[in-house]
Amino acid sequence: MSTDRYVSPLSERYASKEMQYIFSPDKKFRTWRRLWIALAETEKELGLPITQEQIDELKAHKDDINYDVAKAREKEVRHDVMSHVYAYGCQCPKAKGIIHLGATSCYVGDNTDIIIMTEALKLVRRKLVNVLNELASFADKYKSQPTLAFTHFQPAQPTTVGKRATLWMQEFCLDLEDLNHVISSMKLLGSKGTTGTQASFLELFDGDMEKVGRVDTLIAEKMGFSKCYPVSGQTYSRKVDTRVLNVLAGIAASAHKMSNDIRLLQHLKEVEEPFEKSQIGSSAMAYKRNPMRSERIASLSRYVITDALNPAITSATQWFERTLDDSANKRLSIPEGFLAIDGILDLCLNVVDGLVVYPKVIEKHLMAELPFMATENIMMDAVKAGGDRQELHERIRELSMEAGRNVKENGGENNLLELIAADPAFGLSLEDLKKTMEPSRYVGCAPAQVDAFLGQVVKPILEEYREVLGEKAEINV
Repeated sequence: MSTDRYVSPLSERYASKEMQYIFSPDKKFRTWRRLWIALAETEKELGLPITQEQIDELKAHKDDINYDVAKAREKEVRHDVMSHVYAYGCQCPKAKGIIHLGATSCYVGDNTDIIIMTEALKLVRRKLVNVLNELASFADKYKSQPTLAFTHFQPAQPTTVGKRATLWMQEFCLDLEDLNHVISSMKLLGSKGTTGTQASFLELFDGDMEKVGRVDTLIAEKMGFSKCYPVSGQTYSRKVDTRVLNVLAGIAASAHKMSNDIRLLQHLKEVEEPFEKSQIGSSAMAYKRNPMRSERIASLSRYVITDALNPAITSATQWFERTLDDSANKRLSIPEGFLAIDGILDLCLNVVDGLVVYPKVIEKHLMAELPFMATENIMMDAVKAGGDRQELHERIRELSMEAGRNVKENGGENNLLELIAADPAFGLSLEDLKKTMEPSRYVGCAPAQVDAFLGQVVKPILEEYREVLGEKAEINV
């Protein structure tokens, strides 16, 4: 490890090796060579004087890249694509004259970007589906566990622990829909020349428009894509990068919301993210168990959300058929967005897989507030016993205020039930009132909603992607 220069924490601390390889130089330059082979094969099939021997020579050296030659050449010519054309040609003397024939630099650069982003999106999808799988197990396990719900972070009508998890899952399901749409709509640039007119190919094929029209189709098929974008300047539209990063930002927002909820619940000691035996929570306060994984999810998520501005601004400021002010920005914003979301999803998978629930604490908090929430039921029982609804409503309002003062001003327990039992207007004993304090009576349809959501929405997703389920995430630090 180098200690005398900056190294990105995304690669050192957060992103998986798999995602790092997708954006590695080796992956890029191997893809360049695959594209040059696809171009040569296409041109041969369409009648240009390219031999099978030349193509076989290109294929024989598609993976053993002579980086030292390319690096030395780039120092001379200051052009990365032409340096690699030269290096490939040194290994393939019979084919060197037809490498990159008719193409511009964006043929390898932009097509490789699309190929790499598509592969990275599929890895993101795989990890997102695994997060949904872990959340589904959690939601099902705790679908009937009553818990205090919050609106405005103030106590509200009870829900269940599992139902709350479905709220996180629904947002991830929406992200998955967007992700699938973007993956299905990804197209290659193809080979359209310096301004997108395919003029070089019209020259190569002696004006045969039909053959020129088939170039992109054949290249796309060889590279595993169904289509190329029908029109372009020199580059594919940078709007594509905007769509891709917006999907990542959407996943980041969902992860951030879930991590916030977990952090708040950990403060309440109701739910806790995994905490390892030898883990240190604070350098000063040895007793602390900080939710550092959830905090890291939030931290990286903010980075991805703001990173989505980069391609949007780049797309908006492209001039005519192309400018080069996109290049340096793309080299940073696209890979780092993917490396960060990769780390986020690994953290989500790790946290949900080891999430600890404390039912006794949950019950304690719920029971401290439940008397207030049960007042409508209590009032109905008192009316059945002969009471006046309007008078009872006013008495409950007054007694609730008194009980609230006892909690807030005196630091006492919620004594609303005792106050109601002592009021003859209600005609209910304390024992009668305590019978109404069964939490499951107040969670509405929450357990059934969990079953329906898992069965109707999540199960079909997990069935579709069953072959990639079962992943466990390794957290570096």
